[in-house]
Amino acid sequence: YVYQPSVTLECYVRRRKGVGRKLVERMEQWFRQKGAEYSYMATEQDNEASVRLFTSRCGYSKFRTPSLLVHPVFRHALKPSRRASIVRLEPRDAERLYRWHFAAVEFFPADIDAVLSNALSLGTFLALPAGTSWDGDVEAFLAAPPASWAVLSVWNCMDAFRLEVRGAPRLMRAAAGATRLVDRAAPWLRIPSIPNLFAPFGLYFLYGLGGAGPGAPRLVRALCRHAHNMARRGGCGVVATEVAALEPVRAGVPHWPRLGAEDLWCIKRLADGYNHGLLGDWTRAPPGRSIFVDPREF
Repeated sequence: YVYQPSVTLECYVRRRKGVGRKLVERMEQWFRQKGAEYSYMATEQDNEASVRLFTSRCGYSKFRTPSLLVHPVFRHALKPSRRASIVRLEPRDAERLYRWHFAAVEFFPADIDAVLSNALSLGTFLALPAGTSWDGDVEAFLAAPPASWAVLSVWNCMDAFRLEVRGAPRLMRAAAGATRLVDRAAPWLRIPSIPNLFAPFGLYFLYGLGGAGPGAPRLVRALCRHAHNMARRGGCGVVATEVAALEPVRAGVPHWPRLGAEDLWCIKRLADGYNHGLLGDWTRAPPGRSIFVDPREF
């Protein structure tokens, strides 16, 4: 996968001697040696220089337009939803659920078991309508799922890297600090305080976001509140997820638009022959309703 075009873009912009293109070609050569059938890259839609490098010079095609949705972590905890029951799944049960629901979804990792058992994966959580019986039997759930349900997993990016917002005006920093002071002094007011994003902060990434039924968006919202409280206890500044443009449960993901971004994924077929699999030729496939963003690539 080519998931960090900024590395090649920096060389290209500074030197204007085709260094970025040469780096991409060298990476593609390595991909072919490893048996990859496709290469893809992700960048922000308004990053014209990066898009031009890959689409005009490197033979990539515009593929998908997912959204990065980001929500700040407040100083106060969010109240659990009374309309949802949340249960934690064991990694083996989560694997069964994900393979059952996401097997035909784009970018679903064949080694999902390795993802779920990774030390950075903090758990998989299933939300059911309040009052729904749950005896821990995933096989029974798969055989007769309720009318509505939702699932997501939490990945600890905080132990892998930190982020920081630089160049913000002093007035903005002061206003953000004021919201935190009020939230700390009167947490019962539930002020939507802005965390200190102007110093290194961590994030939790929500992956495997999905569900079914008319109540799925509402249940996803309950799961996001649960993840927010996990991130608060973990000392994170934000929680984030990436979803497809047509994702059915997208409406249930709370986020602040100014903190997120609209991404563009571009793809290139590397192999002459390829394994059709469940999805066929990805370069020609119409966008599906969902994607599975591997947290190891985030």
